Amino acid sequence: MQPGHDGRGTPAQPAASIPGDQMQSAKRSSGMSGYVGHIDSVTIENPNFRRVLFTGPHMQLVVMSVEPGEDIGRERHPALDQFFRVEQGEGEVVFNDTEHHVLHDGDAILVPAGTWHNVINTSSSIPLKLYTLYAPPNHADKAVHRTKADAEAAEPSVRPAAL
Repeated sequence: MQPGHDGRGTPAQPAASIPGDQMQSAKRSSGMSGYVGHIDSVTIENPNFRRVLFTGPHMQLVVMSVEPGEDIGRERHPALDQFFRVEQGEGEVVFNDTEHHVLHDGDAILVPAGTWHNVINTSSSIPLKLYTLYAPPNHADKAVHRTKADAEAAEPSVRPAAL
């Protein structure tokens, strides 16, 4: 591939010249087969509890912003694996209600299918910014849920009954 070309024989447009949301829209509408972007800045700039960035046949990319003192909600996915990466903030992940781990910027979490888990923002002032990969996809393509309450109302079957 020639420098400055995108592999389709046309000049590549520098990513820095397209603002965040416009860059994602341009990439989707240009027929790209996958997602390409500065996931760290997209994650940190995301104000929504949940925003689906990309859904493929076997994987989904979602950014999240968990408010101070809030959590994603205790959940278990019987048939999918999940990966999280913390981009900003402090928190805790709990596996199977007994195994607790402190989280900081840059930490990764792998959740095998069938594992109960919850991610909690332990800060009193800073949102916990993270992205997650579901394999296979778990949410409606292009879904945006401004708050945790919006997410729970839109997808009530995703949340388990209380203990």
